[in-house]
Amino acid sequence: MALDPNATMLTNLVNPQVMADMIDKKLVDFMRFAPLATIDTTLEGRAGSQISLPSYTYITDASIVAEGADIPIQQLTSSATPVTIFKVGNGVQITDEAVLSGYGDPMGEAAKQLSLSIASEVDNLTLNVLSGITSPMVHTAATAGTLAFADIADALELFGEDIDEGGVKVLLISPKQYTTLRKSAAWLPASDVAADIAIRGVVGMVQGCQVVISNKLKEASSKENAYIVKPGALRIFTKRNTLVESERDIINKSTVITADKHFAPYLYDSSKAIKIVVK
Repeated sequence: MALDPNATMLTNLVNPQVMADMIDKKLVDFMRFAPLATIDTTLEGRAGSQISLPSYTYITDASIVAEGADIPIQQLTSSATPVTIFKVGNGVQITDEAVLSGYGDPMGEAAKQLSLSIASEVDNLTLNVLSGITSPMVHTAATAGTLAFADIADALELFGEDIDEGGVKVLLISPKQYTTLRKSAAWLPASDVAADIAIRGVVGMVQGCQVVISNKLKEASSKENAYIVKPGALRIFTKRNTLVESERDIINKSTVITADKHFAPYLYDSSKAIKIVVK
């Protein structure tokens, strides 16, 4: 008997393009740090595993010019910061029996697991960028082991006159730091600031900062860093969106599915991010 043309084949259940779109959409839900970054696609299609991004030096304030005198000419200088393009990826192998048995949703679970794994590593690499923040945008907490309400106020001073520029400020903290801050009388729960929430995962507000918790801020060393990030501080340069490919193994009758993403996280404007060191 000939196979019905409408019969469901294994290839119908594994659609790499659909899965790639699904993963890209889910990535935003699973990330904590990367959603704070602006996505820049200008590198897509360009060769090279490392790029140099320019950083310009301020030409100094203008000066008073007397009548008939020459306006001073300043030299515009820049430096280049090398940024490495990362490839992150993961894969799963699913047997025909698992797909065709009808037990659960193995293909949907595969997409979810791949999304989680890629999002987690994108977050890890974005966090590495934040951990590299240097003076003068570093504040050390006054009391060892504690991120206090006053520490956030003192850290915000590093923004200077631009403290409220852009309006939104996101404070990234560990669960332990969250426990301390929410006991403050000045703590605002997320329900009170719902209309102004900038990204997913906001649990409240303190000192005008929307608070997001992450287990990844638990340092293996003797300190737990916290970060205050404003829009425009971070940028993620993508070389290629998530690519999903599948291949049949005809020996053991299974399907291998892999997903990978090429990108470079970058501290685009160091004046818009603060590191708070809690020793």
